Amino acid sequence: MAATPAVRVVEQAKVAHALHPYDPEHPADQGHGEAAVAALAADARQVFKTLVARVDGALTVAVVPVSGTLDLKALAVAAGGRKAAMAEPADAERATGYVVGGISPLGQRKLLPTVVDSSALDFPTVLVSAGRRGLQLELPPAELVRLTRARTAAIAKGPLTPHHSPTRGGPLRGAGQEP
Repeated sequence: MAATPAVRVVEQAKVAHALHPYDPEHPADQGHGEAAVAALAADARQVFKTLVARVDGALTVAVVPVSGTLDLKALAVAAGGRKAAMAEPADAERATGYVVGGISPLGQRKLLPTVVDSSALDFPTVLVSAGRRGLQLELPPAELVRLTRARTAAIAKGPLTPHHSPTRGGPLRGAGQEP
């Protein structure tokens, strides 16, 4: 499996991580994040989706749990702006270098301001897109924040209850270890 830019970022930083491949095909009424949660039997509070919004016109990345939705007003405040709206998918793809459904907060073409929902810090590890549909990257949330130069804030709303609650399997691995 060829390394994505997101995987290369964590490997070069020697961050302990694990890759979780899954079949990305899913029903049309299910989002990409929900598909990852279902395929991996993961806790929807621990799997985070990467969304691209515009805060006062500037592209900004929001990383929120699959179990919730992005609170645009909270994102605007966290990013130091007044108004936020979702970015057009084509703008998100062009700025990040990833396709919708596989946008990772790591290894983007252009480093965009990033806000990670503070609930990520409640877990020893979180899962985010590894840069392509069908591949999740598990890493400590503090490393996600550090590598994306993100700030943390409460930017998620809605039901933040788990869909599934098993613990993630397998040890995290650092750079240089076999998958």
